[in-house]
Amino acid sequence: MADEMTQLAQIRPVQYLAPSHERRTRRRILTNREKAAVIVRLMLAEGSPITISNMPEHMQAALAEQMGKMRLIDRVTLDLVVQEFLEELEEVGLSFPGGIEGALLIMDGHISSTAANRLRRLAGASSKEDPWDRIASLDVERLLPVLEEESVEVAAVMLSKLAVPRAAELLGRLPGERARRVAYAVSLTGNVNPETVRRIGLSLATQLENLPARAFDAGPVERVGAILNVTPQLIRDEVLAGLDKDDEDFAQLVRKALFTFNHISSRVSPRDVPKLVRIIDQAILVTALVSASYQPESNMTAEFILSNLSQRMTQSLREEMAERGKVKEKDGEAAQGAVISAIRTLEASGELALFQDEE
Repeated sequence: MADEMTQLAQIRPVQYLAPSHERRTRRRILTNREKAAVIVRLMLAEGSPITISNMPEHMQAALAEQMGKMRLIDRVTLDLVVQEFLEELEEVGLSFPGGIEGALLIMDGHISSTAANRLRRLAGASSKEDPWDRIASLDVERLLPVLEEESVEVAAVMLSKLAVPRAAELLGRLPGERARRVAYAVSLTGNVNPETVRRIGLSLATQLENLPARAFDAGPVERVGAILNVTPQLIRDEVLAGLDKDDEDFAQLVRKALFTFNHISSRVSPRDVPKLVRIIDQAILVTALVSASYQPESNMTAEFILSNLSQRMTQSLREEMAERGKVKEKDGEAAQGAVISAIRTLEASGELALFQDEE
């Protein structure tokens, strides 16, 4: 920042020359607000990067109002303001973020979540900060329970304060009758007092930020499914049979979450097969394809992979498969598991998207 301002101080802008009769008068001492307006105007004029959106809104408004009141600044005054600004920058030894959210961001990992939530709650209740900005930054899965569990009036207020695409996505996730009632309640929010809306936002923000920390990123269905994906088929079948006896609904959900070697042909796009082959060791891929050829369902996946590669690559793989010979069941399952892991890696990086069952 100091380097940028040093360069700016060397510029002799001619657009700020005052009329001759003003230059002859005694120069008025600028206020701090006027000096700030001069610096911001100069940086904007020279195309220097500057961000004031992080400032409190009332300070942004005051700055804009001050810039609207000012007209011409002579070159001598401009040089003096820039020089004073540079001197103040050089004296700065340490800066703080300003605001409780900035402080908590710096202290993340060094302060308990309970203390952080308490500070946010106290700051939100006593400051001009809009709680709806915090709510709008949360993901859909975090906001959906509010629409499902709170009163339709509160749900309607929340939908009204969110961006239209986000509100539409949330409304589409609700059951038909609930969605209809919430949508109708939106039509009744026209005369709600702004302070009431703010208090609702404070209450919801506190509620959402006080959710207990989750020990696992994924749910139990996804975790069990991920484990069974790389488990030998015999054990996987035994586990699923046991789940059927203990909790049939949970077992069905786990089956939907499963993604095994046999699912590749129905859930991977043909155009993504070359990406998969590029990141797998060819010897492992050959082992997986040979072991798949022993069973009709798995062989369908093997043919799917081979048919979506270049003719030269397909021929090379088939020759290696013929030379590989018999594959032990244990080695085959390990190789197929490696193929599944590679697909999950591509999916996590956004290079591949799996089709869902309904697709």
